This record gives sequence, C-alpha cells and structure tokens, in this order.
Amino acid sequence: MSVTETANTRLRDLRVNAERWTRKAVHNPTAFLVEIAVATLSLVLFSAVFGDVGGLALERAGFGDVAYVTYLLPAVLMQATMGSAFSSGMGLVRDLETGMFEKTVVTPMSATAVFAGKAAAELAQIVVQLLVVVGLAVAIGANIETGVIGVLGILAICLLVGLLFMAVSNVVGLLARDEEVINAATMLFMFPLLFLSPAFIPLSDDIELVATFNPITYGVEAVRALVLGEDVLTVVSVSWFGGVADTVVPAVGILLVLNGIVGAIAIRLLARASSASVA
Repeated sequence: MSVTETANTRLRDLRVNAERWTRKAVHNPTAFLVEIAVATLSLVLFSAVFGDVGGLALERAGFGDVAYVTYLLPAVLMQATMGSAFSSGMGLVRDLETGMFEKTVVTPMSATAVFAGKAAAELAQIVVQLLVVVGLAVAIGANIETGVIGVLGILAICLLVGLLFMAVSNVVGLLARDEEVINAATMLFMFPLLFLSPAFIPLSDDIELVATFNPITYGVEAVRALVLGEDVLTVVSVSWFGGVADTVVPAVGILLVLNGIVGAIAIRLLARASSASVA
C-alpha cells in the first residue's frame, strides 16, 4: 500500500470513529447538557455569591478595574473542560464492559485512528460547551479584551487542557475499569486543582508553591491573559515575548509537555489493552 493510500485509510478510519462517538453523544446527550448546565450555574452563582469578596481580592491584587465575572470566566471554562474530559474515560469503560472495545481493536482499522477519532469527537463537544459558556459570560457582563482572536486562543488552550485530562481519565479507566472510580477521580482532581490555582481569586503566598506544580494554573492564567489582554502569569516570571505572550507561550509550552508525558502513558496502556484483547 502506498503512503498516500495509507494516509487516506487512516483519515477514513479517524472519520468513522469520530462519527461513531458523535452519534453516541447525540443519541444520549445527557452528560453533554449536564456539563453545560453545571458551567452555566457555576458562572452565575459564583459571580453572584462571591462577587463582592472577589472584587475586594481583585482590588488588593491590582485588578481593581476588572469585573469579577470577567476574572471568573477562565475558572468556569477550566471546570467545564475538565468535567467533559473525564467523561472520556467513562466512554472507554463502557466499551470495555460491553465488549465493543474488543470488537474495535480486532478490525483492520488503525488503532491510532480509532482513539484519535474518539478524541476528536469529544473535543468537538467541549468546543460547543465552551462557546455556550463564553456567550453567556459576555451576555452577563464579561469582557474579552482580545476579541474574536482571543476567543480562538482560549478554545485552543482549553482543548490542550481537555486533551491532558482525557488522557488522565483514560489511564484511570484502563487501570480501574470502573465508572465509579472515574467519578471519584473527577472530584479528586477537579476541585482541589481548581482551588489550588488562581482560578477563583488571585494566588495567596500560602498556595503559590503548590500552584506552580498545578497544570490548571497554566491553563487558567493563559486563558485569563487572553481575556484581560495582559501578562498575568504569577508562578513563573517570563519577559522574553512581551505582553500577553509572556503568559501564553510558557503556559502552552508546559501544557504541551504534560500532554506528551500523560498521552504517552495513555497510548502505552491502550496498546497493551488492545494486544490483550486481540490475544
């Protein structure tokens, strides 16, 4: 088979699998809609309940001219992204339980295309959810200084975070093969990581060291830099690029490295599970 034919076959396999997972989401949209509802409630409730306290914290940190709903937007986007990303592992566990995983890996389709198609469908769902949240945030007063280009950058950063936690959830799913464990892992990862980062209020000295090793810190601050149109990175000092790029470039670099590490682990475990199923 020629290189062109091989590439076309893999693209076809990727498309087939993306369509399969998209149809599953359309036929059972409960999780998709719940994530949108949770993100919407989080944005409205957090901005209403913590608005005054958050405003004081922002003023002390030098963000006195920033509305709390604007500062809060990156946190809610990260929450929505993580929640949706962890559902990836649940889908894999269901395939393992029903025998669909074994049926898929014994087909002539490329294993890479099988799992890339699944990821593409899940990332597309995350994009729709994020656009809904961004639209709502703007409607209730949030301001994105970098405009449409900034929104595209925000989506790209959120997808990097989504890929990272999709890999984490698939690793957990392959090791535990239990949806309840993934649900527990979602809570275990999501809220501690969000609260031990500058997601909801500026960092305090007490948690700055912990936040430095927290991947959500880099996702939140990269998104916030695009929302506010300025350098906001606090845990790492970079002044090589200027302005927003001093936050976005190092944050994206760190997220790419983490994706490479965790993604490699997930692929290795998936390959091992595929081999065991074929055997």
